[in-house]
Amino acid sequence: MKKSLALSFAAILAVTAVGCSNDGAEPTPAAETPAPAESEAPKTETPAEPERAKHTVTALDFRFGDPAPLDGPGLAMINERFNVDYKITQIVNTAYEEKVNVTFASGEIPDFMQLMSGDLTGRYNKFAKQGAFLALDDYIDQYPTLKAVPDFIWDAVRVNGKIYAIPAYAPKFQTTTAIRKDWLDKLGLPVPTSYEELKQVAIAFTKNDPDGNGKDDTYGIAIGNPLNPNYNMGPYWDPQAWYHKDAAGNFVPGLIGEGRKEVVTMFADLYKEKAITSDLAVLNWAETNAEFYSGKAGIFIGTPRGMSQEYMDGLLAIHPDATFVAVDPFPAPDGTQGFTAGKGFGHLTVLSAKLASDPDKIARILEMIDFGRTFYPASEQNGANEPFDWYKGKEGVAYDVVDGKIVMKDNWASDGLSPSTYFVDNVEWPAKDSDIVYADTYQTPQLVDLVAQYEEMYTRINLYANPIIGQESETQNTKGTELDTYVMNEQIKMVMGQRPLSDWDKLVQEYLDQGGAQIIAEYNAGIENKDPKSYYQAP
Repeated sequence: MKKSLALSFAAILAVTAVGCSNDGAEPTPAAETPAPAESEAPKTETPAEPERAKHTVTALDFRFGDPAPLDGPGLAMINERFNVDYKITQIVNTAYEEKVNVTFASGEIPDFMQLMSGDLTGRYNKFAKQGAFLALDDYIDQYPTLKAVPDFIWDAVRVNGKIYAIPAYAPKFQTTTAIRKDWLDKLGLPVPTSYEELKQVAIAFTKNDPDGNGKDDTYGIAIGNPLNPNYNMGPYWDPQAWYHKDAAGNFVPGLIGEGRKEVVTMFADLYKEKAITSDLAVLNWAETNAEFYSGKAGIFIGTPRGMSQEYMDGLLAIHPDATFVAVDPFPAPDGTQGFTAGKGFGHLTVLSAKLASDPDKIARILEMIDFGRTFYPASEQNGANEPFDWYKGKEGVAYDVVDGKIVMKDNWASDGLSPSTYFVDNVEWPAKDSDIVYADTYQTPQLVDLVAQYEEMYTRINLYANPIIGQESETQNTKGTELDTYVMNEQIKMVMGQRPLSDWDKLVQEYLDQGGAQIIAEYNAGIENKDPKSYYQAP
């Protein structure tokens, strides 16, 4: 969604002949034209700018839902604006893996295409090393939405020191703990700042009737299989963060770290007190949500983007006076405080290495990509803003403005009315995560308030960039999922009293012996900086 860089063509100068009529009168003598001053330079016409060459541009992309029609108005608008013959193939996401496999097997990839985020250490890494993709390092500073990408994200997509992919935007925040504030207030409890305080809140929610109905029908923490949510209150406790180190100074997975041991111990204590979901070993994610949104549990998670309006409305129908508080990260024993950052990107856009001999075509493709990634604040999302209006397919055609908000027509995608549906990367990249105000996308006041709390929190807390993002471990690819599942299941047993917590060191050794040691070695081989505190980033 970049402002158009398309060149306007100079008009051809028209030469006008002036005719003189003769009605019988003597012609008036023409005034003598004075000679030009010596300082005046001869006038010259500015030459017209040359017309841009038209390029045929091929692309491959996936879509959640039906692909847009190949004769949609939005596609024609792209061809006209960028002076291209844009040939995009869109595949339903469930069939995209097979299509990509066939494409790479043929040895002929399109001019540019999208890879799934899961391809980062697999297909992307492999084919970048084989020279299939164009190196993009020299182009980044030329396009605003590429310049806006933080260095740590570019570093995550480097292969042998070079950048071969443009990452799509995803917010760096993840899900974090939220608590029923009305329950805290009724019991006179403060917002917890440590796991010990969180445990005491969970026990109080279980034993002290926080909803005031006189029944023993509430408890503390909602959790399901596999110990999900993980309720980490910072990278020190995050099972997905590589923060702790072993005796050799190598990063190890948080799943076997000291912080995780502290959390599992708390879960075990709460299980004994019936202050955590009793059937946590079998509940799926939807069922776990229901424990909180049915008014049973008082502690769960939230996030700025992706909260369920329907779930919240269901809870408020039961407890209309419910309010919520977002919990800040806890101070860690090493003095740090913050949350683990999400990767900060989603899918990847790659360009074919065969474009290297055609710099003009490269520039045209990058111009298109940059346009599709441009962020517009709410004040610029209207029909008066030409680039935005064009990108969305024109007000009254593909969208309407209702109460100041953009409402897309029902057929905007199915009929291909909007150019946006044809862009390979159509996710806006804001200068800062906080530029996107997610609270405005919700309607229920309590949900708006909770999301606003999260957004405010992320303007002032540090985020930890996981050092393994972009690193490669073949053993993780082949054994990691099975090994992680084994460790998680053993930790569930510890929580439920089926395996003693005193076996923690033994469980760590089991992880190492079954392939974990190799995973640790492979990941750390690509990590030069082993100081975990240096991976914290200020807001």
